[in-house]
Amino acid sequence: MTAFDYDLAFSRNIGWITETEQSILRNRRIAIAGMGGVGGSHLLTLTRLGVGKFNIADFDVFELANFNRQAGASLSHVGQPKVDVMANMALDINSELKIRRFSEGVNAENVDDFLKGVDLFIDGLDFFVPKVRSLVFARCDALGIPAVIAGPIGIGAAVVNFLPKQMSFEKYFCLQGQPEDEQLLRFLLGLSPAMLQMNYLVDASRVDLPNHRGPSVSMACELCAGIAGTQALKILLQRGKVIAAPWGLHFDAYRNKLVTTWRPGGNRHPLQRLGLWIARRQLKSSSQ
Repeated sequence: MTAFDYDLAFSRNIGWITETEQSILRNRRIAIAGMGGVGGSHLLTLTRLGVGKFNIADFDVFELANFNRQAGASLSHVGQPKVDVMANMALDINSELKIRRFSEGVNAENVDDFLKGVDLFIDGLDFFVPKVRSLVFARCDALGIPAVIAGPIGIGAAVVNFLPKQMSFEKYFCLQGQPEDEQLLRFLLGLSPAMLQMNYLVDASRVDLPNHRGPSVSMACELCAGIAGTQALKILLQRGKVIAAPWGLHFDAYRNKLVTTWRPGGNRHPLQRLGLWIARRQLKSSSQ
């Protein structure tokens, strides 16, 4: 059996980052909530970057419906807890990793423990859990922890960062006090104001927000992992400008387009309010 050597394992990172920066990443801790489509890919990408410590959370197990997009989904893992499968996959890359597992997911009782000692939070939560997402981001804001969202939108990735003492998640998305359907619409439109994905959606019936269903492909999840990993590198190493809310990025690989979005006021911006009005009408029409 080959003995693990951290410096050799991640030596090909050197050049894009320095040896000193690699040592810094080795001692940083990232929290990732959700080990499914994007979360599992985030964990593996950041492990290969040489990040040495993680807090990971997920209460779910792998099933056949995950096979099209989730890094840990395979026949040998069906029925196994996602948090354990992904932790073991990461440890198989770096046996020295320090991983704390939260097999009950993230909730109001454990969120502070989940974020304890964390240098960065990356959102890998399911799209359809707005209350949990709001909870975690609120605690990040209160604790001064930078946070990254990279969402798989169409065949692309939409990214919004939230940095300490800047615009918060709630001020950008404006979810508080809204019914769940409205929260989901606001999260979708806030994450991808440009909506680049809409002109190649071939079966709109597969987008069913009230019943928590929507299409997603592996290419989008991997794009998210690459972009989120890059944001993590810049934030943890304090290298270069990090675009943060109310600014966002949306790269659509299908349409070969990259858009930088700016929505001062977040979902209170006039363009967002118009987009939400149109989305509500479309949702009402499809439900009828």
